[in-house]
Amino acid sequence: MRRIAVSVTVVAAALALSGCGSLIGRSQAMDIAEINVSSPELREGKPLPAEYSCRGDQGSPPLRWSSQPLSEAKSIAIVVDSQATSDSAVHWVLYNIPATTTELGPNAAADPPPGSGQARVTSGKVGYDPPCKSGIYRFTVYTLKDKVVVPKDGGLPDILRDIADKTIARGRLTAVDIQ
Repeated sequence: MRRIAVSVTVVAAALALSGCGSLIGRSQAMDIAEINVSSPELREGKPLPAEYSCRGDQGSPPLRWSSQPLSEAKSIAIVVDSQATSDSAVHWVLYNIPATTTELGPNAAADPPPGSGQARVTSGKVGYDPPCKSGIYRFTVYTLKDKVVVPKDGGLPDILRDIADKTIARGRLTAVDIQ
């Protein structure tokens, strides 16, 4: 149990450093461009449809994003995390998505884009781990200046740190609770 608490703390710190959290705030190192994130299934500030939660069977929801073209963009990463009243968790990390990609269809975790990778999330699962509890669910898209490099025996904190270090643009779609 202690290991899980330490892992969640490290993940929260990495997300905060990447601008994903509100603990530390925005990176002082550089300005981060904004990405517009949308979905045909999710609405900002509205409940996550049950079919994309542990009560459904649809897997990860479809996502779309757009931003100004960034010549230094080398890859895209997606992090889905939650802030529940009792705990926080990372539900999905998909990285090294080709930089030219602007959308993922439903259940992309089951058939990720060629060349991409998925991290082992807070639950220990690789891929999309559907949320179950009431909370705030953030679907964050990052444009990165390089591909994510996973060190041998590297875990979730290493991957999130690498995403944070390489972020040049960021956008988010937030769902509140589950339908």
